[in-house]
Amino acid sequence: MGNFSFYNFIFYEKTGCSGNAKQKELLKSHNISFTVKSLLDTSWTKETLSEFFKDLDVIDIFNPFAPQIRDKHIDINSLSKDEAITLMIENPILIKRPLLDINGVKLCGFDIEKINELLNTNIDTNKKLNTCSSSDSCTNV
Repeated sequence: MGNFSFYNFIFYEKTGCSGNAKQKELLKSHNISFTVKSLLDTSWTKETLSEFFKDLDVIDIFNPFAPQIRDKHIDINSLSKDEAITLMIENPILIKRPLLDINGVKLCGFDIEKINELLNTNIDTNKKLNTCSSSDSCTNV
């Protein structure tokens, strides 16, 4: 396990999200410390938000359980990344979560392999904690 005294880890969550709670518990069980911030209460700009979406397709940056997506009020397949980010700034519930900032490396979603690489850890990569579980009863996406 790595030396964790020299890293800065910010975990942007939606408060009350059971999936984010499971992800944070997994990190804590590996003695990984982090600062939690609200994804919904952060003042995002195109520049700050787009940093989390480098090398990702538009479909991969959206929360598929957001009501506007789930109910097909927004056709994410017709949006450019710039248009998608503009929508997300206006309505952050659309953002796939969590957003992670580990020593300035920005990630969208809970990518255990990347977390292991960045923090020199050995978290089980078979854990499926990047998406909502159908057994979770999340009433506020």
